[in-house]
Amino acid sequence: MQCPICKKDMIDVEYDKIELDYCVKCKGVWFDSDEFELLFEKMNLGDSFPLFSELTNRIDDKVSENKHKCPICKKAMGKIRIGDNSKTIIDICVNGDGLWFDGGEVVLLIKHASKDIQQESSAEQQAINFLGEVFRI
Repeated sequence: MQCPICKKDMIDVEYDKIELDYCVKCKGVWFDSDEFELLFEKMNLGDSFPLFSELTNRIDDKVSENKHKCPICKKAMGKIRIGDNSKTIIDICVNGDGLWFDGGEVVLLIKHASKDIQQESSAEQQAINFLGEVFRI
């Protein structure tokens, strides 16, 4: 799969049935829609962030950031503001194929989703450690 930003081939990163496409050049990450939800389930954060299907209802047409094409369907993706910092904007395929995170945005999303968790289970810690290694948290 090609990166929607720099058009370079991305590498597959797999952990416990979650397969991400990662661009080593721009550090962006593609989540297929089911992988995104699986990650949050495995981290026991399913209730902390909306399901993928709910995110498509949050597309903000007023975002002036350049639109990128979905690496799967090649259509222009929508933009969604996430987290406490409304300046963080992720891209979502309007056809439901997945989400694109520019470099560093996954970290912001995880911090936002896990801010209310008091204790981390071993599964959560494994997922956070994995993401920390991949995305240099």
